[in-house]
Amino acid sequence: MEKWVVSAKRADFNAIGEKFHIDPVIARLIRNRDVIGDDQIREYLYGTVNDLPSPWLMKDMNKAVHIIKEKVKNGSRIRIIGDYDIDGVTSTYILLKGLSRIGANVDTYIPDRVTDGYGIHEHLIKKACEDKIDTIVTCDNGISAYEEIKTAREAGMHVIITDHHEIPFTETKDGRKMKIPPADAVINPKQYDCPYPNKNLCGAVVAFKFVMALYEEFGIPSEEIDDYYELAAFATIGDVMDLQGENRILVKEGLKRLKNTGNLGLKALIKANGLEDGKITAYHVGFVLGPCINASGRLDTAARALALLNAKNQDEAAALAGDLTALNESRKALTEKGKEEAIHLVETTDLKYDRVLVIFLKDCHESVAGIIAGRIREIYHKPVFILTRGEQCVKGSGRSIESYSMFEELVKCKDLMIQFGGHPMAAGLSIEEKNVEMFRKTLNENCSLTNEDLKPKVTIDVPMPISYITKELVEQIAILEPFGKGNTKPVFAQKGLSVLESSILGKNRNVLRMKLMDPYGTVMDGIYFGDAEKFSDFAAQKQRISVTYYPEVNHYRGRDSLQIVIQNYC
Repeated sequence: MEKWVVSAKRADFNAIGEKFHIDPVIARLIRNRDVIGDDQIREYLYGTVNDLPSPWLMKDMNKAVHIIKEKVKNGSRIRIIGDYDIDGVTSTYILLKGLSRIGANVDTYIPDRVTDGYGIHEHLIKKACEDKIDTIVTCDNGISAYEEIKTAREAGMHVIITDHHEIPFTETKDGRKMKIPPADAVINPKQYDCPYPNKNLCGAVVAFKFVMALYEEFGIPSEEIDDYYELAAFATIGDVMDLQGENRILVKEGLKRLKNTGNLGLKALIKANGLEDGKITAYHVGFVLGPCINASGRLDTAARALALLNAKNQDEAAALAGDLTALNESRKALTEKGKEEAIHLVETTDLKYDRVLVIFLKDCHESVAGIIAGRIREIYHKPVFILTRGEQCVKGSGRSIESYSMFEELVKCKDLMIQFGGHPMAAGLSIEEKNVEMFRKTLNENCSLTNEDLKPKVTIDVPMPISYITKELVEQIAILEPFGKGNTKPVFAQKGLSVLESSILGKNRNVLRMKLMDPYGTVMDGIYFGDAEKFSDFAAQKQRISVTYYPEVNHYRGRDSLQIVIQNYC
């Protein structure tokens, strides 16, 4: 059963509204997103790329730039080692484009998900030695690879880490102590002593900041930086970062540019997915375009996605975009099959009693484990790990809920795993099959989640009668875009609505259109996407219903009318 709660953050909404010429409802929405004080509100409403922090604030940025400057001068061989997901591929492309522009002798290697696994491994160091590589630059990985980077340094190579993942640590009597790999430079804003103000960047933005500093040092015209904003936005959305502060500005700027991108690969991918004629939103990047980039690293090789971004002509771009779109369709089918198997295991075994679900799908393709974990989390509202049998060992991906820091819980049972890494909300690991059951047991024994934590929570921004909705208010709400994690789409609610009429639409009968009247006599259309028959039956048995909703202007046959999109009901 869902728990509906109203966000009760306080401020003088009327005063904020007057000062910034916005409706008090908009002021309340902004406060609910923890945007506090005139400067933050001004940045939220009107912030531009000119408000972003300098890349030179990042710890070791100066050191890394001067290492690269020396390598470019000497013609030394540089290898970028990335990752196979959307953030890793985009980071790799950003560094390749940036380092090539300053004249570096550079190549790339993106690990294969199955044969290499995540990040740097000993065999990649050995291969770099054989290839006479002088300097390794990591992106979206490296911060957990202490031994591997130590090996590279002992072999005489220089290493620059660019990463955004959590810093490995050990607990001491004096508190947590970071375990930083012995690289020549480590650019990661999550380092405790890094003064960069935004700790929540994706790997591609960390790489972008490095390129910004390099361009400045090498005297590259500042307008050339503009090419990177759409890529920074793409990765920020795709890696599900909080759309707050700097991230929100980057995404806002990048989405503006994405529609008319000069990148032939992105242009072809937009066309292959039928998005060339409309507005491209964060939703389209997160759920349509981004998964095509991810599908490459999941079912094939991420080198294909990198080739798309590097495409030099329209024919090459169109062919690669078509391949990635087809791969994504295959990925969807594998995900659905794995999801059904996971649900069956939970419902028919003792797993159903666990607060942390550790589900071992032995024959599942390891590349879709993370997506399946996300789907199972949505169904059961519990932290979920999906484990699969890999070539050498068992691999796993986890997706969490807000009250459970996945990375910190993994640290507590690190001795059971071969390797792990991640964030509070998501993690990856490898483990020996003999330790799987102990892993499940230990996570659940350590788990302090309460029944209240495990109850899905619907947070309402504003209880607002539909009679208050106007076209002007809907237009002001649009100023708050782009929506996503950390800047969620506003949720409004009203109780006591009468259903005057309703009809089920769609070939799958998954759309319910309703005519609703509030207690003040205002009549407005409502639309619901989901199990339309269930909602219709529920409404037929009730005199009045309560709903959460989002208001919008419906454009139909040249006429505009207000309507609400219903999300939850009771």
